[in-house]
Amino acid sequence: MGGLVVTAEAEAKADVLVRDGLIAAVVTGISPPEGAEVIDAQGCLVIPGGVDAHTHLDLTVARAHVSDGWAAGGRAAAFGGTTTVIEHPGFGPAGCSLFHQLNTYRQNAAEAVIDYGLHGVFQHWNERVAAELPQAVSAGFPSFKTYMTYDGRLADEDFLAALKALGQAGGLMTVHAENHAVVSHLAAQLKRSAPHLAASHPQSRPDYAEALAIETAIALARAAGDAPLYIVHLSTAKGLEAVRAARRAGQPVWAETCPQYLLLTDVCYDGDFDEALKYVMAPPPRKKADVEGLWEGLADGSIDVVATDHCSFSWRTKKELAGGNIFNCPGGVPGVETRLALLYSEGVVKRGMSLRRWIDLSATAPARLFGLPGKGDIKVGAEADLVIFDPQAEQKITAASLRQAADYTPFEGLTVRGRARTVFLRGRKIVDGEDFLAAPGQGKFMARRPFSA
Repeated sequence: MGGLVVTAEAEAKADVLVRDGLIAAVVTGISPPEGAEVIDAQGCLVIPGGVDAHTHLDLTVARAHVSDGWAAGGRAAAFGGTTTVIEHPGFGPAGCSLFHQLNTYRQNAAEAVIDYGLHGVFQHWNERVAAELPQAVSAGFPSFKTYMTYDGRLADEDFLAALKALGQAGGLMTVHAENHAVVSHLAAQLKRSAPHLAASHPQSRPDYAEALAIETAIALARAAGDAPLYIVHLSTAKGLEAVRAARRAGQPVWAETCPQYLLLTDVCYDGDFDEALKYVMAPPPRKKADVEGLWEGLADGSIDVVATDHCSFSWRTKKELAGGNIFNCPGGVPGVETRLALLYSEGVVKRGMSLRRWIDLSATAPARLFGLPGKGDIKVGAEADLVIFDPQAEQKITAASLRQAADYTPFEGLTVRGRARTVFLRGRKIVDGEDFLAAPGQGKFMARRPFSA
């Protein structure tokens, strides 16, 4: 009671009444029912639990598994104010069913402590996959990911066919947009000449590789009857311009970026080799001009979602597998715990972003785009995923102070303003100050609705 309730639509002093895990009322001056627990939110913001639409809590690549797993990753998310994640599974066995990874990840998620959904993944396209696709969408998996690089990428002809079929089935295509020919050609050269230099990593994945892939994906979506398209982890100003051009032409295209692309630049590859391994990710951090361009995209509405691409291979694992070769280092950085505070501190406090825009980017828009109508909002009938957020609390981000399982953070030493103080999942308190109250298995699978623009 007594907090400033902030949604994507409004902000107002109000009280929130929760009953049976749902929001029963949002009004001023509620008289608490007898026996109800009353939470004092004076001086704080009451916001919907964050929805992170892009995580890899349970990813295995080659010999390496990320640090988290569902319990540790969910605990980290909860302490950061995120109560729902949508996980991107990795590739399954060659030729596997469309349901293989979805079923495997659901089984692994038995210990989840926050709610979760699953994206599907296309790693090949054939008649069997096409036949399974409508079943998958109707079973609660209305979004699928396609890679435009890596071994599991789809050829353009198959990508177009998948775009068309997914759009017709009521789904949304998400795409990792880097041009494979450019990336593989440059990487091959640098593997021969300078694998010992950390700067070879961003040089092998230039900004124009992303922009070209986005333009290709947009063209294929247009040929597929204006199939809806969502660009994950947008990192460049050039790529953003391609998104803007498509929107001006009337195409249904959305874009996501991540805190690492809003705060880091490629100077992180200039120092010690082992230290630089912390920042190996795909795409890599870019130039200062790209950082500013992405902030402008958040301000003018060209970017719709801030997710994390949380992928927490430990620094120890990165060093062991790299063995002095930057191209052997597994890519990805942890971030699910720091997203809300970083976006508040860097966006709202420092750049004048509105509180409503902050909530839309981090909770409401991802819930809307990915078919979670009961999440990401504070309204009667919504699930009572609530965060009491202290806007004045200062915290210094360090690996030692975070609850994640990873042994580093790419934002080490950064002081931010704002912190989740108390977190509720479906009306149950799961974070209370420094205490974590959720148990493995408390998180539930969220079958998501078909896509609707």
